[in-house]
Amino acid sequence: MVQVGPVFVDPPLWLAPMAGVTDRDFRLLVRRIGGVGVVSMEFISSKAIVNGNKKTRELMHFSPEERPLAIQIYGSDPEAMREAAIVVEGIGADICDINMGCPANKVLKGCAGAALMGDLKLAETIVRTVRDAIRIPLTVKFRLGLDDCRRNYLDLGRICEANGVAMVAMHARTARQMFDGQADWSHLAQLKEALSIPVIGNGDVREPEDALRMMAETGCDGVMVGRGATRNPWLFRQIAARMAGARVTEPTLEDRRDLILEHFRMVAGRENPQFALHKLRKFTGWYTHGLPNGRKLRQAINTIPDVESFLVTVESFLAELLVEQAA
Repeated sequence: MVQVGPVFVDPPLWLAPMAGVTDRDFRLLVRRIGGVGVVSMEFISSKAIVNGNKKTRELMHFSPEERPLAIQIYGSDPEAMREAAIVVEGIGADICDINMGCPANKVLKGCAGAALMGDLKLAETIVRTVRDAIRIPLTVKFRLGLDDCRRNYLDLGRICEANGVAMVAMHARTARQMFDGQADWSHLAQLKEALSIPVIGNGDVREPEDALRMMAETGCDGVMVGRGATRNPWLFRQIAARMAGARVTEPTLEDRRDLILEHFRMVAGRENPQFALHKLRKFTGWYTHGLPNGRKLRQAINTIPDVESFLVTVESFLAELLVEQAA
């Protein structure tokens, strides 16, 4: 268990914020499967929040069932970040998180995300301004640095701690690496040694054993999982079982069918048809990873023109797999 301000996180496992992924539907699915300590909303532009963007405000809706919930905001204007954090607190989030690690070009161009690691004075101003404006716990997520020559995560970690941040999370890659290469967990150990606030590790956790190994090798207080959960939403439950010394179970084909169909019906019922198709194709690519004939389904869905036909095709594919398994 990890304490983040007044929030007790048990087990100490976080669903990472991922744009276009950790929406209400996916967060609820992961929460219902079990094992996750905190679910994080996909990161939100502070300016869009402050400007009252309707789509942004809709993205920020969440269910009480999701708690504890973190909402991550990004931006480079301290006042906009302050006002956005006040909104985050006002709608009832348990934790406000600042994104200082996103390596996407569109975020970096706005001097936000990981770009703030290149301007630690601005980063400190943002942290201090936000911290002074809200009462809920403030956390910050960052990377090793912009590139191998500018690994300044220890400096940023100390800035966060000195300015009242309750916890930090670090993806153990540089911004330039994006998601390529290997995450270097040795830096997580150095960050943990340098700080007294909780440190959460992120990067290359794909199996339950990865999470336990990360904690053993680095001493970090908890583990944040991003892409690993898109292919295996049961990963948190499996890690939690491994932490408790219990048997780790694999989801059955029936489990996979039920989750896929539940998720896809949620998406179809909530999103506009064009965006729903895009999202369904993306998740199908992840969910069918490792399934027999999964590639065949992934190829077939690229030409399906509407959501209803998409759902019928996926349901038929899964039904056929169950029949073949029983034969």
